[in-house]
Amino acid sequence: MTGLLLAVAEAGVLRLTLNDPASRNSLSEEMMAELQTALEAAAADRAVRVIVLAATGPAFSSGHNLKEITARRQDADKGAAYFAALFDSCARLMMQVVKSPKPVIAEVAGLASAAGCQLVATCDLAVAADTARFCTPGVNIGLFCSTPMVALARNLSTKHAMEMLLTGDIFDAQEAYRMGLVNRVVPANALSETVSGLAGKIASKSMATVRTGKHAFYRQLDLPLEEAYAYTARVMTENLLQRDAEEGISAFIGKRPPQWTDEP
Repeated sequence: MTGLLLAVAEAGVLRLTLNDPASRNSLSEEMMAELQTALEAAAADRAVRVIVLAATGPAFSSGHNLKEITARRQDADKGAAYFAALFDSCARLMMQVVKSPKPVIAEVAGLASAAGCQLVATCDLAVAADTARFCTPGVNIGLFCSTPMVALARNLSTKHAMEMLLTGDIFDAQEAYRMGLVNRVVPANALSETVSGLAGKIASKSMATVRTGKHAFYRQLDLPLEEAYAYTARVMTENLLQRDAEEGISAFIGKRPPQWTDEP
């Protein structure tokens, strides 16, 4: 890693910290590449059970690096190829978060703007400090936040998502909680402790079960109601045949702590 992304692993929790405060932790080409590499490695690492995304400085992430974007307007095609590749890369990053077998928690202390807000919305869980702020301000500069819209539309109600996208306004942490963008809001001095506690609780579960459940959750969202029930019935049947389900039920009946194998 180049220092743009800091990685610390402890007790099954991998903390990835965006560390480019000079650019307000923008999702530059390099930052996205670092995140993609780290997420890919974490997905394959059996020691990693939960991933936390945090940031240094006053911003969680300001979104795409507008200076990088502007510089490419000098290209022969006015940047068209570069812009397409940039947004493809961003989409791959967001899909890595969703498809990772490990739960991903956003720890948000400062401003999450545009694609930074998209990243928060994409994470499985998000905890915000009372100092956190959220916005999709592209409309203010003539660039509608169309890719952040994908994550917002799948996590917020239609009207809440549209209000963020159409006004470009900054919403405080309590408003973000009310709209469903974050799970909870805590005092800034309790943020890391709260996230660590949440991550530790999830890390104590069977990873085979968590992996099954996370995949099924996002898969069933795309299905009509009847198909979703049919699909999840198959998932539960397969889940019941896993060793950890047998162990967990046996431990519950026997009133003892389960001993997970994390194996299918």
